Amino acid sequence: MEFQTQRCRVRAFEEKDLERFMAYRNNVEWMQYQGFKGLSKEEYAESLLGTGNLESGQQFAIVDKASDLLIGDVYLQKAGSEYWLGYTIHPDFARQGLAKEVALGVLAWLKAHGATKVKAGVLPENQASIGLLKTLGFTYFAEEAGEWLFVHKLG
Repeated sequence: MEFQTQRCRVRAFEEKDLERFMAYRNNVEWMQYQGFKGLSKEEYAESLLGTGNLESGQQFAIVDKASDLLIGDVYLQKAGSEYWLGYTIHPDFARQGLAKEVALGVLAWLKAHGATKVKAGVLPENQASIGLLKTLGFTYFAEEAGEWLFVHKLG
């Protein structure tokens, strides 16, 4: 998956992204509601730079178009014509509308590539992410393993 928004480019991870990725992924306070954290550079490199695929789940880099610096990441996992979505923005770039901008781009990309439904799981304490999902048109449909599950039907 690769696409651009007004301020961002979403692309595969590159070696140069790892240090910035580790800076926010290993920030315990910032990542309190997220998984996939606290790993070594080698462990992140194996996961992010390997030959991942959407069926098993894949992370994509969100980079600032002007500077080409990593400012976040998007996770997608494909299950038939449905996808699971996850996202994280570097704390230095939070509250600037970037997660919404990129998520709208992801939804458009998925729709153009035949997806019919997108789901997301969020801890109930993560009110910022829940608010974003609702703004994007996701609706709550269940609770599972302590997470609230949301769905967005692409039409």
